[in-house]
Amino acid sequence: MANIASQKKRILRTERERLENRRYTSALKTQLRQLEAAVKAGDADEISAAQRKYSSLVGKSVKSGALHRNTGSRKIARAARLVKAGAAS
Repeated sequence: MANIASQKKRILRTERERLENRRYTSALKTQLRQLEAAVKAGDADEISAAQRKYSSLVGKSVKSGALHRNTGSRKIARAARLVKAGAAS
């Protein structure tokens, strides 16, 4: 454990930031599962709403720093591919 006051504060701040990042990544996984379920069900309105929500959440995660910019782009592209493959079948 740190003895320096500023380091104690930094440890607390780091923990808060870690939890915030976990909230974003956990929400992303949940939203992706919902998108996959919508694609499997085949409901076009539900698919577009789920994809919009997922893309929005990825953008917010990138903006907050929970995800790197390239990771966010990759996730959005994979979701688009998932939707396209679901529409084709």
